Amino acid sequence: MEQEIQNVGNTLESMVDTYQQYFENFLPGLAGFGIKVVIALLVFVGGRKVIQWIVYLIKTSMQKTSIDKGVIQFVGSLLRVGLYVLLVFTIATHFGVKESSVAALLGTAGVTVGLALQGGLANIAGGIMLLTFKPFQVGDYVIIAQQNECEGTVYKIEICYTTLISIDNKHIVIPNGTLSNSIITNVTARDLRKLEIKVGISYDSDIQKAKAVLEEILHNDEDTKDDQGMVVFVDELGESSVVMGLRVWVATEKYWAAKWRLNELIKEAFDANGIEIPYNQLQIHVKKHAVK
Repeated sequence: MEQEIQNVGNTLESMVDTYQQYFENFLPGLAGFGIKVVIALLVFVGGRKVIQWIVYLIKTSMQKTSIDKGVIQFVGSLLRVGLYVLLVFTIATHFGVKESSVAALLGTAGVTVGLALQGGLANIAGGIMLLTFKPFQVGDYVIIAQQNECEGTVYKIEICYTTLISIDNKHIVIPNGTLSNSIITNVTARDLRKLEIKVGISYDSDIQKAKAVLEEILHNDEDTKDDQGMVVFVDELGESSVVMGLRVWVATEKYWAAKWRLNELIKEAFDANGIEIPYNQLQIHVKKHAVK
């Protein structure tokens, strides 16, 4: 019995010595690896700060020139991605990974990611096309026909996506690939915009008087350009009204304010001059037949 207990004790002692020797041999390598990981994290954090500073410096320098704001945003986004790839490559090589291995890994990963993210590459290409042909710029108000008539002010153009701000302050994010293949209406591309308003008057009203009232309103309004093709006309002889129309140029940024104000002025002026604006109504005539 004592011999068995001694044998078990010897076995345990041997196992302890083995594990002790293992840890003594392994711990220096583990400690060295841990130090490398800490250094890599510190380099990544520091490199991230440097990347942010470089991107900020480049964008600030570009803003001092006449370069379009959308180009500045796109270049900043592309530069940030490239610098992060370079940072990861640098950290990997300092971990002892050979440059050729990293290059091969990046090449393989690039092909794999490229096949998996063909839409992303299309978005990058679409962004380049948007910045090259410039159908719009940051600050323009655009309408995208194929995207359920989504519209808004261009907020930023990045490497893969363009962001619009809608009238009710919602963010609309559209892939550049989709955007470059869409029909885009740039509402604010020109300084002037033609405003057209139509209003119906009754058949009993004086057409010439109505035209004179409309012309007076247009000539007196501060936002209309009466020297650039202002016209008042009879647009249509409708079923229940004579449709009067007017066309006038206004500054693009004042388009909606001018339209709303003119509609109000037309209604008030027609009421003051006894010009009736008819509305749909049903008249029923009852005929009485004499009883024989």
